[in-house]
Amino acid sequence: MESASIRAHEPAAGNGGQQPAVAPQVREGWTPADPAPLGLAAFALTTFVLSMFNADLVSKAGEPVVLGLALGYGGIAQILAGMWEFRTGNTFGAVAFTSFGAFWLSYWALVTFFAGDIPAAHVAASIGLYLIAWGIFTTYMFVASLRTTAAVAVVFFLLAVTFFLLGIGNANETEGLVEAGGWCGLATAAAAWYASFAAVVNSTFRRTVMPVRPLGH
Repeated sequence: MESASIRAHEPAAGNGGQQPAVAPQVREGWTPADPAPLGLAAFALTTFVLSMFNADLVSKAGEPVVLGLALGYGGIAQILAGMWEFRTGNTFGAVAFTSFGAFWLSYWALVTFFAGDIPAAHVAASIGLYLIAWGIFTTYMFVASLRTTAAVAVVFFLLAVTFFLLGIGNANETEGLVEAGGWCGLATAAAAWYASFAAVVNSTFRRTVMPVRPLGH
């Protein structure tokens, strides 16, 4: 059965890739559910709503609606997914979901508490730096995603492009680039929803209904 999990193929550390000498104690007959579909869905929905405003498809007067999603779904739900990925031993998923959950929490905190403290003359450069820094992180996570599935790699590639478009657009106050970042964000959300949907459907149907194309070992 093909899964959209963002699990990377990684050897056990510290003993030449061999299995650990002492296996962790796991309750017999129990296996943890895959937290990746939750993390991907939380990321996709929050990104979709914000990108609708960035692409200027919805009036920016309604943009505060994103804050509740950023806190509850994009933030808290993704961090929970990241913590559960630590439990499954998936380093890539743990880093990705925990980090992007923290991104949404930081976005919520920035808009709610701190944006008003930035001098007007420095807002553009500051927001641009914030977004470009996340673009750098996403770029190296994209490289790591090339050992997961094609569905997940597409998400990280589109997300890196989105961050750089939004970052450069905000830094230079170029509305066209911000709108382009919004459209790229919509594509990112669609790809993430696909990966999440594939994982849920393939798991519940117990066969490959929606392919995700595992990448090289």
